This record gives sequence, C-alpha cells and structure tokens, in this order.
Amino acid sequence: MSCYRIAGGVPLDGTVSVSGSKNGSLPLLAAALLVDGEVVLHNIPDIRDIRTMIGMLRTLGARAAYRDDGALVIDSSTVNAVSAPYDLVRRMRGSFYVAGPLLTRFGEAQVPLPGGCVIGSRPVDLHV
Repeated sequence: MSCYRIAGGVPLDGTVSVSGSKNGSLPLLAAALLVDGEVVLHNIPDIRDIRTMIGMLRTLGARAAYRDDGALVIDSSTVNAVSAPYDLVRRMRGSFYVAGPLLTRFGEAQVPLPGGCVIGSRPVDLHV
C-alpha cells in the first residue's frame, strides 16, 4: 500500500478540490424527484451520463439547469409523468434509478428494463 510520510512537525494546511462522481451523482438526481420543489446540487460533473439523466428528469416534467456557479438546480414541482421513455433508459443503466422515486411519489412507475451491458450481467432486481 502506498503512503505519504510527513515529517518535520509542521501542520498541514490548505484545501483540496475533489471532483464530482458520476456514480454518486446519478442517484442524487433521481432522488430529486422526491422533492416537490427545488433541489440544488453542487459538484455534479457535466458529462454525458449526467446529461442523459437530466434529459430523463425533464422528460418526466422536471426543470433542470446548471447555474453560473456550476451548481445544478432541479425543480420537480412540475413532474407529471410516471413513464420513463425507453430511448433514454436504454442509453444508461443508471436511468433505472428513477423507478423508486416515481413509485414513492405517485404510487406507480413505468420504467423499461435497461438494455444489455458490455461488461456483463448487471441485474436490476435489487432496485425492484
């Protein structure tokens, strides 16, 4: 295991910026569907999978946009759909995360099973 050894009796000081994680961000975006109002998320990476999930939220009726300071603002007060379109679900397995929040909020959800994955079997039975 690699390690850093600090010697000299001088306290460490400073800040480190940690980049956002796609795998940590996708469930947060889906969870924003549970809030009947505005959610502000910081440090969400602006990458394709995140943009796909934002598209999913918008398709369901939410408003979502990045602010000038980089924060992502999601307003789910206008969500009015319980059916996620296959065109978006097939692009990214993480889009299946919307099933739970939709079921919780509306008592029903229609989310197609995601397509195959090149890295092998990744069932969604735990989500169901």
